[in-house]
Amino acid sequence: MKQSVSVLQKSAVPRPGARGRPLKRTEQQRSVETRRAILNAALAEFAEKGFDAASIRAIAARTGLQHPLVTYHFRNKDILWRATAEYAFGRIREEWDGLEETNAGMSELDRLRSEYRTLFRYTAAFPEFHRFMRQECTTNNPRLKWVAKTVVMPLINRLLPQIASLQNAKLLPLMEPIVFHYMMVSLTAMLAEFGPEMAVTSKLAADDPRVAKSYWQAVDKMIFGRVCETPFNRDRKGLRRTSSGLIRWS
Repeated sequence: MKQSVSVLQKSAVPRPGARGRPLKRTEQQRSVETRRAILNAALAEFAEKGFDAASIRAIAARTGLQHPLVTYHFRNKDILWRATAEYAFGRIREEWDGLEETNAGMSELDRLRSEYRTLFRYTAAFPEFHRFMRQECTTNNPRLKWVAKTVVMPLINRLLPQIASLQNAKLLPLMEPIVFHYMMVSLTAMLAEFGPEMAVTSKLAADDPRVAKSYWQAVDKMIFGRVCETPFNRDRKGLRRTSSGLIRWS
């Protein structure tokens, strides 16, 4: 899938005096880790406050970095917001690519199941992701149009032919494929959306591995007709965030 040059690639300010000289491996790694910390902090800041109320100084404070270091990597708030969106959706795309590489014999139905399960795992591990997107969906603003065109539609266009094919095979409910997709998105985001309320009304925690795993087993059975996850009571370590930004059932 052909991609345009991303904000993440364009946003970094050139290092003075570098002139194309390769960076030392430790310096490169430190830069990668700094940018990742900034993007994770930005995701939380934008999710909590929305674009207008969020500030680069507050994002810097979340990371313990100086304000100039954030603007060194991302020149302004708009560039940082776009880079954050690309970063979040990029983690999902990488996992989907991994499914294709490691599960060449996977059935069409199981591939779609796995793709939505990946989205659920990410949203469960990073509820800020859902809230980040929800902040922009309340108004028809330039950022929503940009993120829809740049990072959302390429993923949707990857899913819609699969959905239509499975509907033609009578393996999925019949409805507009795009409606089916957003139904699944709402299911993947349920714990992120209602987790805080559920904690008050039932004392259940959305990040409890038993809650998350049993919930997705129910979605699997309801939508795809069967459950393939191991029983949740075998979990010992629970849910955790990984360096790639996804949730693991460990």
